[in-house]
Amino acid sequence: MKKLKHPLLVLFILVLMSANAQEKKKYKIHTVAFYNLENLFDTINDTTKYDEASPIMELNESLRAEAYVKKLHNMAKVVADIGHDDTKNTPAIIGVSEVENRQVLVDLVNEPELLKKDYGIIHFDSPDKRGIDVALLYQKALFKPIDTSSHELLIYDDSTRERVYTRDQLLVSGELEGDLIHIIVNHWPSRSGGEARSRFKRVAAGKLNKRIIDSLQSIDPYAKVFSMGDFNDNPTNNSMKKELKTEADKEDVELKGIYNPFENQYKKMGLGTTGYRDAWSLFDMILFTQPLLEKDYSSFRFYKAGIFNKSYLTNKEGRYKGYPLRMIDAGLSGGYSDHFPVYVYLVREE
Repeated sequence: MKKLKHPLLVLFILVLMSANAQEKKKYKIHTVAFYNLENLFDTINDTTKYDEASPIMELNESLRAEAYVKKLHNMAKVVADIGHDDTKNTPAIIGVSEVENRQVLVDLVNEPELLKKDYGIIHFDSPDKRGIDVALLYQKALFKPIDTSSHELLIYDDSTRERVYTRDQLLVSGELEGDLIHIIVNHWPSRSGGEARSRFKRVAAGKLNKRIIDSLQSIDPYAKVFSMGDFNDNPTNNSMKKELKTEADKEDVELKGIYNPFENQYKKMGLGTTGYRDAWSLFDMILFTQPLLEKDYSSFRFYKAGIFNKSYLTNKEGRYKGYPLRMIDAGLSGGYSDHFPVYVYLVREE
């Protein structure tokens, strides 16, 4: 039998292998997501809202109920699928926009794909002229809300000086399996009338968003804050870069700074969440503060961000090939929304 020439080296290697085996750590992973549900309206004509402009209300009355049932099913299918491949679970938390009222959310979370997850709902009626709101859905077993508030955006038309009625910004603070986090759900003013003419509205929305974040950081500089939504601006617009001062690269984010993991996906990879004037726009984003980038995984930290753009969500042919497949474009059966959802994964050492 051949003698080992370097027994100390062999012993060192064995110890190292044993240490490496012990160092294998397990991590818990959760999905935090956002989805613009594109006109999730019911079939009832609400005389206090301009809901007549919704696609469902524009249908023949005999088709509305069928369309509503299909819309709910299709939206629930997507929500249940976001992040499932990696987490084997539906999102722990998901912000949504373009919902008419609380009842449509109740109907959504009671769809078969979501019912067993027992989602809670946080929703406030906003003064939007079309009657659409934002909301937060959360798995009750994973997230415990502590405080909720709705923050009004006061803006006025430059020429008429009349108020522009738009969506409030929803703030929810709570514990994700014991970790305190804060979530702002947004749906900023649209580009109706053109990007330049409507820019001031989104700049104002950015200022409000920054004030909310600043107020949280004044209490705790290490606050874990998410700002998610359909911002109706790209990652490179002034509302992001000037007002929120978002950073595209992790190493540039200082304490109290804000990281935008979607900026490089837009600038370097050309990705988007919605088609706008025959080009991609990345209006849907999840931004968050610096403490979520720390490497101490004893609490939840950022792992990965992405656009949920599976093949079944896209047009397969024609002028808008590859763009989100809208329900109205698919004969009220196979379509979903004119926006792709976005998500981030959070991980914590078990």
